[in-house]
Amino acid sequence: MNSIKGILTWKRTLIVSVAVLFLLNIFSFYGLYTNKFYFFKIDNYIFPLLSIIHLVFLYVLWFKISENELSDPPMRTLEYVLYLISLVYLYKLVETIIILFSYSDFENHLIPSTFLPLGIVILLLYTVLLLVTFLAVVYRKEIVGTYLFDDMNQHVDHWK
Repeated sequence: MNSIKGILTWKRTLIVSVAVLFLLNIFSFYGLYTNKFYFFKIDNYIFPLLSIIHLVFLYVLWFKISENELSDPPMRTLEYVLYLISLVYLYKLVETIIILFSYSDFENHLIPSTFLPLGIVILLLYTVLLLVTFLAVVYRKEIVGTYLFDDMNQHVDHWK
């Protein structure tokens, strides 16, 4: 873990996260079997909408770290929603693996030559996305702090 954190500092983690989210937003409209983009399928807009929440969490994390602020309840809520979104990322990773393993089922059909290369790139992007999402949460715990709000109110003098 320390070697990964040595390579991906918190700033690099945020930059890689934004870049991977941008690429996966584009690939969410791409059909591996047909080598075409589908902009009129409602299902293709789910990932870009969920990535907006991820980007908001990354912005809040960047702001909290750069301003040296403590965590707060809205950030906690965002992080908990990000945990649910990570399940969608995991689903998309498994779905991509299943699609790539179905290559042999369609050997007699016309499959584009970009099927395997782009499928592997998408698979790697989802893997990196899960890694940097986990790493962003680790950096939040280490740099911004934990979510101990009950203890926060005990250090305030209410009579001043």
